[in-house]
Amino acid sequence: MAQLYKVPLILSPQPEGGYTVTSPVLPELITEGNNLEEVMENVRDALRAALEIYQDLDKPLPVNLCQNPQADPIWFECLVTGR
Repeated sequence: MAQLYKVPLILSPQPEGGYTVTSPVLPELITEGNNLEEVMENVRDALRAALEIYQDLDKPLPVNLCQNPQADPIWFECLVTGR
């Protein structure tokens, strides 16, 4: 099973449209997207890049970022679009 990460995100709407995305616990994670689907795709890429930075610098990841779904229940929030 792939590693699971619980990452808080801040989506800031941009005047020209779309969103800028940052994380209060991973300042290295910065991305953007024109819509929510694109944002989520780009967040995955930005998370991979941020994790590489931590690994290259031999820096520990923030507490509770890594989740073990086999050990404990995981509380998470998800964006869902309604019609």
